[in-house]
Amino acid sequence: MWIQVRTMDGKDTHRVDNLSKLTKVDELRLKILELFKVEPDRQRLFYRGKQMEDGHTIFDYSVGLNDIVQLLVRQTTPAAETAKPKDAKEPKDAELSDSDSGCGSAQSESDKSSTHGEVEAPQAAGTSTSTDTQELIDPGFGLYKINEFVDARDLNMGAWFEAQILKVTKGPETTPEKEEQSPPTDEEIRYHVKYEDYLENGVVQLLAKDIRPRARTVYQWHQLEPGMVVMVNYNPDEPKERGYWYDAEIQKKKETRTAHEVHAKILLGDAGDSLNDCRIMFLTEIYKIEEAGALDNSAPGSESPLKRSNGPECKHCKDDLKKNCRWCNCHVCGIKQDPDKQLLCDECDMAFHMYCLDPPLASIPDDEDWYCPGCRNDASEVVMAGENLKESKKKSKMASASSSSQRDWGKGMACVGRTKQCTIVPSNHHGPVPGVPVGSQWKFRVQVSESGAHRPHVAGIHGRSNDGAYSLVLAGGYEDDVDDGNEFTYTGSGGRDLSGNKRTAEQSCDQKLTNMNRALALNCNTPVNDKDGGEAKNWKAGKSVRVIRSSKGRKHSKYSPEDGNRYDGIYKVVKYWPEKGKSGFLVWRYLLKRDDDEPGPWTRDGKERIKKLGLTMQYPEGYLETQGTDSAKSSPAKGTPKKSKVEVYKLTGEQKSLIKEDEANKKIWVEAKQSLALGPKFLNKVEEMFLCICCQEVVYKPVTTECQHNVCKECLQRSFRADVHTCPACRHDLGKNYAMNINNPLQVILHQFFPGYSSGR
Repeated sequence: MWIQVRTMDGKDTHRVDNLSKLTKVDELRLKILELFKVEPDRQRLFYRGKQMEDGHTIFDYSVGLNDIVQLLVRQTTPAAETAKPKDAKEPKDAELSDSDSGCGSAQSESDKSSTHGEVEAPQAAGTSTSTDTQELIDPGFGLYKINEFVDARDLNMGAWFEAQILKVTKGPETTPEKEEQSPPTDEEIRYHVKYEDYLENGVVQLLAKDIRPRARTVYQWHQLEPGMVVMVNYNPDEPKERGYWYDAEIQKKKETRTAHEVHAKILLGDAGDSLNDCRIMFLTEIYKIEEAGALDNSAPGSESPLKRSNGPECKHCKDDLKKNCRWCNCHVCGIKQDPDKQLLCDECDMAFHMYCLDPPLASIPDDEDWYCPGCRNDASEVVMAGENLKESKKKSKMASASSSSQRDWGKGMACVGRTKQCTIVPSNHHGPVPGVPVGSQWKFRVQVSESGAHRPHVAGIHGRSNDGAYSLVLAGGYEDDVDDGNEFTYTGSGGRDLSGNKRTAEQSCDQKLTNMNRALALNCNTPVNDKDGGEAKNWKAGKSVRVIRSSKGRKHSKYSPEDGNRYDGIYKVVKYWPEKGKSGFLVWRYLLKRDDDEPGPWTRDGKERIKKLGLTMQYPEGYLETQGTDSAKSSPAKGTPKKSKVEVYKLTGEQKSLIKEDEANKKIWVEAKQSLALGPKFLNKVEEMFLCICCQEVVYKPVTTECQHNVCKECLQRSFRADVHTCPACRHDLGKNYAMNINNPLQVILHQFFPGYSSGR
């Protein structure tokens, strides 16, 4: 097994080889020391948000094959930096002793502020900071006073928000010598403001160009003229809904007997960005932009204009107090009451009344973090910073947790887990898997599982006792197996004691026609008989089963591959019966015959077909590099024949006509047909190009949008039910009444390429 270790800045990545699932984090640090030259005590390792601690194994953190572990290098502070040089001088302010300052720590805040070139509002301890009673303080420079109400621009979105000035300071470029010559300019003054409705943003420093007196004058309809720059309320995402306040240049004004319209260009800050031809919906709330110094701040009421209305905090209920809402209030009852008895989930941010929970809570929990019933149910999965990893409830129930075996089971490839999953056919699919031709080879069983040819990592039979078997592996696990290529006798599973986390054992009891044995018997075209077995009258009418031969069966069969695992096509069960095996116990035997149009890969025709299709051994990503056998670096031997050309994937006449009929996806099909020269990999290209962006599977009942994207009809309907009426791929506005017509030619051809892919969807 191998993983990748990458530094936090992403500049350095190394592959760590020869690992086991039982490798300790301490041992991993030593391997990282060899590659990165970083001492173990300076390594902080993170995997999926968890800090890896010594004493645990990489299995405890569920680290998989080729996964990335992040390395943060602790910085060491030299001891010399903590000691002050002998010639270093303290700042001038620090040279004042308690006797020099007169009263030591009793020095006023205003004196300290003026020492550093800044002025802020004094606040007496224990007094209220109500904005209605605060006095305006002139800092002695700048255009605005402390405690003054202003409009402040958000530098990210360009909108204006109501704020209050808390402090005025001079910029770092202002020196005492320059200040004596001339007062500081607007570019040198910093205004420290607090947004009134967004206190969580804290105090923000802005320049004079991003601050202006608070708007208070509303234009009448007859005062508006094209070319005027005003402040309007606009929502770029939902133009008909209330949004934020922007500067806008009026482009046209339209007046009819029944309606008034204003179209303007929305100005988004100093970068020059703008939105043209935007219809302004709130015509009675168009404000004049006030200039600095134009207002008399000493006039009664001038310091506290009326607040403007922004967009609703909740898009679902529009902040309607009379309307129940499960999004901005209790997620169970939605009733807007008892806010002091609501708990906020630290993961999904939903609120819950304590008495609406099941079971209800009588008081607020003492824990700092609280999670609702739908989040973080397994407390062992939550690890606080600096804490050791807790034992997972799931892993504590595994056989390996209580086993006394000293065997390191973590080195096997069956333990690494899948890195991808087959989605083009369901797990209960009978028959071949599209894109997996006869002769396909994989180095490890986990790759066979990823391809969909045989889903289990270890088990020899994949099936369901009420549906039949879908695939099986010939690995020579039973001494009773007989393999003749086009037909073979297979021994069922069971009858072995695998306690103690054993992988194999001797036959120790009779097998029964249950579970996977019954599943394979259902494939035979005859009623199930759990006593005497049965034989099909027409064996070709039975259910198909995919057969994979493993190199482990080479000791019993010459038809098994020399290395890895190989897909050998479709077989069907001819008969099954119970008999006493060589071990002396009862076993169930199955006779299977090959029923596939493609030649067997061990035959001459089969080998020629493998060459034509360009099928070679498939390895996990990074495997060859770990073995030091990177084929890209090795030079070919002399006299090696050139690689034969891959057979082009051939489209049927019906498929060609369906592609031609699918005019909406003409460009996509042109690009896809360029991959016909890749043979079976053409289907991989089709799967990639017709993947639904929502469910990440091949589109089913596809809707081709007017913006040339394909989405499952059910996925698009789910999006519309959530009041999202845009294309999931490009956010093109489709409109609330968009007609979701199924692209029938595309649906038919996808069924031909991927038969059975729509089962269960």
